[in-house]
Amino acid sequence: MLRLAVLLLLLANSAYYAWSQGWLAGAGLEPVRQTEPQRLQQQIKPEALRVMRVDDPKALESTSGTAAKAADCLQAGPFEDAQAASLRQAMDGWPAGSWSIESTVEPARWIVYMGKYLTAENVSRKKAELRQMGVSFEAPANPSLEPGLSLGAFGTEAEAKTQMEALAQRGIRTAKVVQERPEVRGQLLKLPAVDDGLRARIENLKPALNGKALQACR
Repeated sequence: MLRLAVLLLLLANSAYYAWSQGWLAGAGLEPVRQTEPQRLQQQIKPEALRVMRVDDPKALESTSGTAAKAADCLQAGPFEDAQAASLRQAMDGWPAGSWSIESTVEPARWIVYMGKYLTAENVSRKKAELRQMGVSFEAPANPSLEPGLSLGAFGTEAEAKTQMEALAQRGIRTAKVVQERPEVRGQLLKLPAVDDGLRARIENLKPALNGKALQACR
């Protein structure tokens, strides 16, 4: 019995060796070769591979961040006509197509408002109450309404009143609808694609912006 087991083991080893060496290829029995050129045929864009140092990934992240900044679109306004005229003079020398000044309309905005409160403590207490009720809030954009809270901003007075009525059903009784800002017409400056070269010019442009900040385009 032991001799038979040894004989079978020898036969199995011999068969495996013959298969691994490709001697059985004529019978359709051949292992998948893991040497050239088969490995090269399985590679995907091998020319795109790059050997990097340990510090290269950080440099690559920095490069990616710089590329993302290259496509920034910035805008400022609205400006009155006289301010826009001065701004056009300040833009003299900028590359063609790198800026535009066009008419714009900022619609009126209405908010569901709570305030004004007498102290910061009153505001903090009201915020805690609203959080417990699951009602979102934010500071009003109009400084004249501080200290107070906005429970939602809307394009029309009717929409704001509808929201106020819905909040009243949740137990909020002291809110009211106010106009946070009126409709504003003017001129809008847009810089559609600010790269590093144009970004360096912005500092010299600030006096002509009349205190208005450049913001991401909407």
